[in-house]
Amino acid sequence: MSRQELKARTPKKNLRKTAAKDLKAKRPKNQAALMWRKFKKHRLARIGGIIIGLLLIIIAFAPFFAPYDYTTSDFKATYIPPQRIHFLDQDGKFHFRPFTYKLQRELDPKTYMLLYTEDPSKKYFIRLFVHGWEYELFGIFKSDLHLFGVEDGGAVFVLGTDALGRDLLGRILFGGRLTLLIALTATAISGIIGAILGGISGYYSGVLDILIQRAVEVFRCFPELPLWMALSAALPRDWNPIYTVYGIIGIFSLLNWPVIAREVRGKALSYREEDFVLAAKSIGASNGRIVLRHILPQAFSHIIVALTVTIPWLILGESTLSFLGLGIQPPMASWGTLMKNAQNFQTLGQHPWIMIPGLFIMITVLAFSFLGDGLRDAADPFSRY
Repeated sequence: MSRQELKARTPKKNLRKTAAKDLKAKRPKNQAALMWRKFKKHRLARIGGIIIGLLLIIIAFAPFFAPYDYTTSDFKATYIPPQRIHFLDQDGKFHFRPFTYKLQRELDPKTYMLLYTEDPSKKYFIRLFVHGWEYELFGIFKSDLHLFGVEDGGAVFVLGTDALGRDLLGRILFGGRLTLLIALTATAISGIIGAILGGISGYYSGVLDILIQRAVEVFRCFPELPLWMALSAALPRDWNPIYTVYGIIGIFSLLNWPVIAREVRGKALSYREEDFVLAAKSIGASNGRIVLRHILPQAFSHIIVALTVTIPWLILGESTLSFLGLGIQPPMASWGTLMKNAQNFQTLGQHPWIMIPGLFIMITVLAFSFLGDGLRDAADPFSRY
């Protein structure tokens, strides 16, 4: 069959669809689409993005996922190890609904350690969507619904308890809220300051560039961790804990904007002689408009990459300061303050589950690092991805 006959038999509607698909395939993709296509090829970055997304959802709805109030103490439940979840009872009978056994508390007469043993004669089944302690979600919606819980009289401490009998799972979830809030807020503030100053420095050059870059060098010449510790130690100890949070966010923002400024300055220097900037000048656009509406949007992908790399460093910074007693103060909880309980080697040796918050820190830092690597490779036009 000739091409003309085939074309005559083919409906015009199908020909239009085929032509539209060919045109769409040949159409050049914008920068965002090219970045997304390269990012999808980075497996570790995709895994890191999924982990971060799940973690943010769980932490945002921490009261719903936490079976117990993270501030409630129970001295009869101190240092309970992570409880085992059973499907088979002592008779070997399988149950579709998981359950926990009753815990019996004893004192070892030789070591004087608290020991918890399971009593197989009493089972407590785990149920989904149970009603428990009341909370306010985002400070607006009142509820007492939780993802899981056990029957009255039982307990389910998935990650164990601490020295005051507080549920470690709930404390990790609420502590992650504060740690990520500090890291993300400080990163956003330092990103805004660094992007604006970097854009001004690269676009105007001259005296402004010299002043801003000398300021950058002054901030960069000091080691960050000792400077964080010195400034955190200067915060008044009698402050309200929420003011301490604001102070730590301010310290991180003040000391991290030079990294973004140096990155954006390099992009602004390369963009200021481009055709789109010259065209904006020719139609009378002001310098401020050129920087904010033309140069910074072009450098946005690189800013995002720099910010993503900064977040894990600030998570480690907050955890380090709180671990040393210079950061978040009780009764507020963060991953760093939870790790502070593991400073005693005797406690750590007898109750190793106290180190579980460190596992969350490690996973979160690695996830953000993988995501940052993927975004950096996607934003690099010469990347092998």
